[in-house]
Amino acid sequence: MSPGAEEPRAAGAAAAPAAPGAIGAAGAAGAAGAARVPGPAGQADPGEPEPRQPEAPRAHYSAADRERWVAEAAKNPRRSAFQRDRARVLHSSGLRRLGAKTQVVSPGSSDDFVRTRLTHSLEVAQVGRELARLIGCDADVVDTACLSHDLGHPPFGHNGETVLDEVAADIGGFEGNAQTLRVLTRLEPKVFAVDGAPAGLNLTRATLDACIKYPWSRAQAPAPQKAGAPLRKFGVYADDEPVYGFVRAGRAVGQRCLEAQLMDLSDDISYSVHDVEDAVTSGHLDIFAYGHAHALAGLIDITRSWYLPGADDARIAAALDRLRSAPFWPQARFDGSRRAQAGLKHMTSQLIGRFTGAAEAATRDRFGPQPLGRYDADIIVPGDTRDEIAVLKGLATVTVMVAEDRLRQQRIQARVLTQLCEHFAQEPQAMDAMSRRDHAEAADDAQRLRIVVDHVASLTDHSAWAAYHRMQAQTAALL
Repeated sequence: MSPGAEEPRAAGAAAAPAAPGAIGAAGAAGAAGAARVPGPAGQADPGEPEPRQPEAPRAHYSAADRERWVAEAAKNPRRSAFQRDRARVLHSSGLRRLGAKTQVVSPGSSDDFVRTRLTHSLEVAQVGRELARLIGCDADVVDTACLSHDLGHPPFGHNGETVLDEVAADIGGFEGNAQTLRVLTRLEPKVFAVDGAPAGLNLTRATLDACIKYPWSRAQAPAPQKAGAPLRKFGVYADDEPVYGFVRAGRAVGQRCLEAQLMDLSDDISYSVHDVEDAVTSGHLDIFAYGHAHALAGLIDITRSWYLPGADDARIAAALDRLRSAPFWPQARFDGSRRAQAGLKHMTSQLIGRFTGAAEAATRDRFGPQPLGRYDADIIVPGDTRDEIAVLKGLATVTVMVAEDRLRQQRIQARVLTQLCEHFAQEPQAMDAMSRRDHAEAADDAQRLRIVVDHVASLTDHSAWAAYHRMQAQTAALL
């Protein structure tokens, strides 16, 4: 169905039991203990008063931006439609489950890795909300998109995504961002249309649009740029085209609203700095190792193949040199002391301020000082800033995500998810009550397989392992 081809359905009741080189001022802040130079991300040091910039007026949002797929009356006139959206996501079961889903290393596998998909989402939302405030768009819209951006990701991180894409190859594949739209508009139990069809959390058009990182279908998706990446990134399954058409009414394929761009940038910033912080804290990353030519060559190769296709060695090395020459970059190897940990936290804070400051300044340079939102503008990120973010991602990737012990673990996890999909397809009564009901009402085998994939994607790392062990126990009992 083409965007805009279908109007919102009739009202239903809510289910009872929402320019290169430009660096911001924060990037010039000194090492820990020096006077604080406030950055746009609001990363204040503990105990220091934080100078607050004046609130920017918010960009205009139309009645169409506030419209919902299923019409609803506002419950509280003192809350905006976008505040209701944020509350619905905050209280969703999908968000709670992110607390037990992999960010880089499985939750509970090490006390050093305390970050999960949930803590990552909260960090992304903090960066996104501040950027939104400074750019002038509605902070609740960006905050909700940031909180929602990983809702569709399955257990075991991107490894799980690859496995489910293989399982669903004949029914349109699997993609975490397309699954996020499905969770928000279908799977989360909140609102139903009068015809009995589920509408998920029934968020507003503007908020759902901000959640769509890849505004195209699988058939329209560009080839992956990352070396060896089997997945084509896309934002909607064929099943979900009707609500996607409502959200994207009149928008061109590939055109992203400003709020979606802020969500994406906030994700990149948070992922790059916090995963490096975790890697250093855990002992997986020695940031001083890359003074050696062999280690540097490996980092350059990973950064280019995963994050900067076509970049030459000198460009990537220059980005690393800029980071290492910054006054907040650690001057001694991490020893686990309280002082070392404080210095690492200071580095992450300053990096966030450096990157957000550069993006804010470049965007204002291009589009002026007025409040911006929806399709008024694009977020502008200087080339040097993108390169520095990519190098930080490369540091996290080369030391953690491609380590041999991680690759062995990924092979085990792939087997677990594949066998769970086979098990639930043959024994649908082993799924939860909602999935069993959906499976029983499915019209054909393709729909039934999609429901199995939905169920497996909803599992946490812990519940996936628990289901696998139950399956193994049942199999052993039959022998």
